[in-house]
Amino acid sequence: MFRRVLSHVRPNARSYSRQAFLEPLSTHPGITCLSLNRPEAKNAISRTLLKELHESLETVRSDSSVRTLILRSTTPGAFCAGADLVERRSMSDAQVGEFLTNLRAALGLLESLPMPTIGAIDGPALGGGLEMGLACDLRVAAHGVQKIGLPETGLGIIPGAGGTQRATRLLGQSKAKDLIFTGRLLTAQEAFEWGLVDYISEPGTTAFDKALSLAEMIARNAPLAVRAAKHVISRSEDLPLETGLDFERAAYNLLIPSQDRVEALQAFKEKRRPAFKGE
Repeated sequence: MFRRVLSHVRPNARSYSRQAFLEPLSTHPGITCLSLNRPEAKNAISRTLLKELHESLETVRSDSSVRTLILRSTTPGAFCAGADLVERRSMSDAQVGEFLTNLRAALGLLESLPMPTIGAIDGPALGGGLEMGLACDLRVAAHGVQKIGLPETGLGIIPGAGGTQRATRLLGQSKAKDLIFTGRLLTAQEAFEWGLVDYISEPGTTAFDKALSLAEMIARNAPLAVRAAKHVISRSEDLPLETGLDFERAAYNLLIPSQDRVEALQAFKEKRRPAFKGE
């Protein structure tokens, strides 16, 4: 029960005026939320939201206490409606170009964070909103979500913040072309069947509920090992197999003298759960 309550907690007063901010979960040490907080526009990406998103990502990147980051919305039934088209209409071509450059940089930063990231898609994820989710390591959609997609071709443009590239790497060329050429919107179930999301929440629960349970599973493992695994896996597509195996071995060797590995062996001997410290 408490998880359902936690997933709808109103942001504290200090953070409530920000459109994107970090929320460490005091009840779950090591788990932090990056919360989108523009409910009146379904978290459409404004220049302000983008600026605050980037600031939050810069802050969390160097925070070794964060073992897992959940990208979520403060608004029940919402995730991110994409770029703010109302604001976009008043922008010059140069300003649009600057916005896309900044959005690409922010999503690149999200993708390259050292800790695992989970996108909790509790409502429509459209255009830039889905591109934001694609920059996460894992994606969870709420059971009843009806609109997940990249509809930009219907607006006379194409996905401009990584959608053509990350969707292709995730789905393969054929499915990515289908998704983008048609501009179709998928339900949560369809997105799961396509491989666009990794999990669907159970009926009556939220994507954040499921994301939190995943984050708990990740956060109980050795932080240095999890970060090393993410780093090695993320490089795997860029390297020939033998080079990748060498890279894996080098990362493995760095973990051998860690205090967490010593603790894991001692905990196994004593038949208890290890207390990892990220050292």
